[in-house]
Amino acid sequence: MSLTARPTRRTVTGLGAAAALGLLAACGRPDAESGGGTAASAEPIAEGAATGSLTVWAMGAEGEKLPELLKGFQEQNPEVTVEVTPVPWDSAHDKFTSAIAAGTAPDVAQVGSTWMAEFVGLDALEPTPSEIATDDYFAGALDSVTVDETVYGVPWYVETRVVFYRKDLAEKAGITQPPTDWDGLVALAQAYQEQAEATWGISLQPGGTGSWQTVMPLIWSNGGDVVDEAGSAFTFESPQNEEALAYYQSYFTDGIANPAPADGTTEQDFVSGAVPMFISGPWMMSAVEAVGGEGFADKYGVFTMPVKESGSSFLGGANLGVFQGTKNRDAAWKLVQYLSTPEVQVEWFAQSTDLPALQQGWEDESVASNEKFEVFRAQLDTAIAPPVVATWEQVAASFDAQIEEVCKNDLAPAEALAATQSEAQGIGTGA
Repeated sequence: MSLTARPTRRTVTGLGAAAALGLLAACGRPDAESGGGTAASAEPIAEGAATGSLTVWAMGAEGEKLPELLKGFQEQNPEVTVEVTPVPWDSAHDKFTSAIAAGTAPDVAQVGSTWMAEFVGLDALEPTPSEIATDDYFAGALDSVTVDETVYGVPWYVETRVVFYRKDLAEKAGITQPPTDWDGLVALAQAYQEQAEATWGISLQPGGTGSWQTVMPLIWSNGGDVVDEAGSAFTFESPQNEEALAYYQSYFTDGIANPAPADGTTEQDFVSGAVPMFISGPWMMSAVEAVGGEGFADKYGVFTMPVKESGSSFLGGANLGVFQGTKNRDAAWKLVQYLSTPEVQVEWFAQSTDLPALQQGWEDESVASNEKFEVFRAQLDTAIAPPVVATWEQVAASFDAQIEEVCKNDLAPAEALAATQSEAQGIGTGA
């Protein structure tokens, strides 16, 4: 799997929006159609220190590391108690939708970036108070918390994908500069095979869970998209999307990428040179360096996604949200406000390697001094968040299945996109 990493962060599938709305109605909680709906503005945050108790849910490694980070918040607010519950990513979506339906959601939580529209549609998240500034967030990250022109919560940390490549083997193949466009990426991959004895030129995911995260940047780069500007209709079928998917397919049909890669071998294959290029996020830096040992960091580099009409990448990460019905609203937002300061985001980076969602956080020496992180910083300027539609998890699963047919069974890209469009229309946007 070329995405290598944290695949369950944004690909967890649980109750669909329609099913969850049904649960809410059964519990007597109002939805938009029955006159409830989500507020378009937020009450201000009360002045003074936070007091009382707060419950916080966070997923994966973040859930384990967060209590240490929150010691500073509790020192500043000695009369508040914060209880953090770690939640596994693979069960998080179901846990949230069940808690929302039962009225037992936490005060504050880490929220997957593709869940925002769904949770807003369930009237589960509070709009962000004006005291929390949002002008310094990366644009794509802010898009991920914006539903119907209203901001809900804040981006917590960001991640994006770039191309990892073996610089030493590229030089052996006669290439001294990383490619900048689609044709150049193909040329480098082929040179690895022909001149550097690589088994495969690049590792790409041949469909399956999360493969849309690698295909979508090619679609965006080619001027395409899968939803209209209003987010009210799907647009999978287009010449731009077909060309992008055909380009992705060519890596498999031309023997450049393995159509049946083994799971969990990306790091080893990269270090051995068997597969000297892959696309992934910043967490893979420490992973490949751990396998490669001392000095390996000098043998590889990273570069931004190749350009067609533009150069785009996937913007992931996670957000922070305050849930409707919290009994300690002011303290909940004060906690979010604390986690939304540049210095705390830099401290969090030091603990977790999660990249700051605030651009100011990247000015700190601990981030700015690493030239590889600077490539991620440059990519974040053009990275795009997934479509903010309530049913995206279900639609993405359908797209993943069609990508697999394209890569493994040579299905025509136009047919795959038509099938995805039909299924997406049947699912709907949840609006």
